[in-house]
Amino acid sequence: MIVAPSTLRAAESGAAGALQPIAPLLHDTSLTEIMINGPDAIFVERDGRVLLTDRRFADENHLLSAIGALVASVGRRMDLSDPVLEARLPDGSRLTIVLPPVAVDGPMVTIRKFATSPYGIDDLIRFGSLSVEAAGFLRASIQARANLLISGGSSSGKTTLLNALATCIPNDERIVTIEEAAELRLPQGHVCRLECIPAGEKMMTLRQLVRHAVRMRPDRLVVGEVRGGEALDMLQAMNTGHDGAMSTIHANSPRDALSRLETLVLMAGLDLPVRAIRQQIRGAINLVVHVGRLADGRRKVLSIAELTGLDDQTIALQELFLSEATGGVAAGRTRLTPTGIRPQIMDKIYQLGVAAPELGRLYPKNSAGIAVSGRRTTTAVQDEGGVPARDRRQS
Repeated sequence: MIVAPSTLRAAESGAAGALQPIAPLLHDTSLTEIMINGPDAIFVERDGRVLLTDRRFADENHLLSAIGALVASVGRRMDLSDPVLEARLPDGSRLTIVLPPVAVDGPMVTIRKFATSPYGIDDLIRFGSLSVEAAGFLRASIQARANLLISGGSSSGKTTLLNALATCIPNDERIVTIEEAAELRLPQGHVCRLECIPAGEKMMTLRQLVRHAVRMRPDRLVVGEVRGGEALDMLQAMNTGHDGAMSTIHANSPRDALSRLETLVLMAGLDLPVRAIRQQIRGAINLVVHVGRLADGRRKVLSIAELTGLDDQTIALQELFLSEATGGVAAGRTRLTPTGIRPQIMDKIYQLGVAAPELGRLYPKNSAGIAVSGRRTTTAVQDEGGVPARDRRQS
């Protein structure tokens, strides 16, 4: 089915009242997603469950009028030459529109809604997404300027967790956020938000923004999601003094996250050997936090893993916290428990004096002490791979 340009213009001009069928949904703060698959198929997500509503548009022209109203609210126009449109609505929601001929059965709309007040790390503890011990460890790691990579599948809660963890950054630091669509909302007073320009003469890609952000004197870099060649620029920034950075990546496990990061670095177009890429990743990332959505729809942190070095050609990972089944009536219930392995970064956390009481009980202070970096020494890496590694965190 092809939508005629005259139909599109009519839809835009007749936008008054077009949003009436979904207006209650747009204002419903309990919803996280609105999915319109056609005039008579409007779904929502609430508490992790997808539900079919009784809301309907009169016909396809009515739906096109609603699309026109949404697009006009962000200063854009529907265009047959660009049938897929992504934008950010005035309230911060993420809007995705797909028109024919790409949408085979007619226009489709997806609106990702976000909480009016973004969740903090204490909220995630209250929801059961994080244990007290794991939250205390992540909070201390952020204050110790660890570099974090949050991994997970689609709609698993990566951005929500990123926003919550970023609230742990001290208020006196300059934070630069880089996103394709600005979704993060941080409470600190010195936040610089950068957003991509997806098309047109002034097009600005995520990779370009990462490069510009490094020159903006950031204390912290927060990249909403790495999905292309900007992964290389982010790793280089982390390896040249910009520690305490955070980002997210689509992956099914912490190990898969590192493998996908390698692939994204190769998309930068440079002919880098795999060994060099892994050396960059090992020197840049401290922790991988993996999140997932359970069968009952709840989103939880499933694993916290630490990068510990290079074993031959493989990046060594050790899991510090792991989700386990708790049993009981509710299927899929989990808890995040420590594995008993002492994090290498704990020595730096103790030296900086940011360890919470629960961490002191879990990981008693090591009186012997090791390198503050929480990494293997340069000599150890040379012995393993023969390639000297420059780690800015070592003194």
